Amino acid sequence: MTDQPIRLLIADDHPIVRDGLSSMYASAPGFEVLGVAADGAEVVRMAQALHPDLILMDLRMPGMDGLTAIKELARLGVGARVLVLTTYDNDSHVLPAIEAGATGYLLKDALREELLRGARAAAKGETVLSPAVAARLVNRVRTPAPQLLSQRELEVLELVAAGNTNREVAARLFITEATVKSHLLNVYAKLGVADRAAAVAEAFNRHLLIPRPD
Repeated sequence: MTDQPIRLLIADDHPIVRDGLSSMYASAPGFEVLGVAADGAEVVRMAQALHPDLILMDLRMPGMDGLTAIKELARLGVGARVLVLTTYDNDSHVLPAIEAGATGYLLKDALREELLRGARAAAKGETVLSPAVAARLVNRVRTPAPQLLSQRELEVLELVAAGNTNREVAARLFITEATVKSHLLNVYAKLGVADRAAAVAEAFNRHLLIPRPD
């Protein structure tokens, strides 16, 4: 059983890239290319019919893009591993793809041996990340996400959530009513709401405020 080739599907909207990848993997030992797809919907259909071990997935494709295809494959219970192969390495692409279920993320400009090695590892379920992508993820973990509301805005909102009027909030925090209103306007803008009730509800929804036990 260990001699069975890794059965591949390749999804990319550029014919030259599809042909190049197909030729490279077909000529490498241990791989069998089942087919190529030009968009996400096509690769989802082919994956259901052909049951590949691994899908090489571009992210930017017309119609159904690669990220949507990864989510759809997971929803349908398709067991193939997905290795993202793209030219983009920024956070807006990397993290959603991995969260959606991609086993790895390599860049198209990687060396041939890295692409082959990455595909073999991904087919086994190992996480595969290009060095540039790995560095981005490490930095993302090390760098805390910016706080949406300032400490003072949270204090104002907590007191509002507890039922205090603007005047009462001002007295509790030793600030003016005008300052309270200014803080609330900033809160509304940041949370995308129009009034204090909606601000409190949205803050609880985003876990910026924690319900107090009765």
